[in-house]
Amino acid sequence: MRKLLIIALLGTALTAFAQQKDGQPKFDPERYQADLEQFITSEACLTPTEAAKFFPVYREMMKKQHSVFHQLRKYRHIKPADEQGCREAILLKDEVDIQAKELQQQYHQKFLRILTASKLYDVIKAEEKFHRQSFKRMSERKKQKSGK
Repeated sequence: MRKLLIIALLGTALTAFAQQKDGQPKFDPERYQADLEQFITSEACLTPTEAAKFFPVYREMMKKQHSVFHQLRKYRHIKPADEQGCREAILLKDEVDIQAKELQQQYHQKFLRILTASKLYDVIKAEEKFHRQSFKRMSERKKQKSGK
């Protein structure tokens, strides 16, 4: 669940970053993806063969996860007007969270057919580390921009 939260928050932060019009370079999703893949490859010590087999499946998972998180975005800033609407929104969010976790589980099984468990574990940790570092850099830029 923590990974899902990180991905959702990262998507939100990256969208906001991409919309900056203050002279800073816009967010480049291809560069971000390339940096992420390079970081994972390095941190998890993937061989070129492992990386070539792993990343197409990883990109497929990310694309599907993005679709699932898009469903959650609809409810981020809108509070239903009545109790029934709130109940339905909660239940829908729960369903989407479960879908996201099931998707992650399915892809972990696929990844285990490509990589050893220890390599996959290292990939997961590397991805989390990359996202934490990205958030930290964005927070630092935001602080610098605001003069704090």
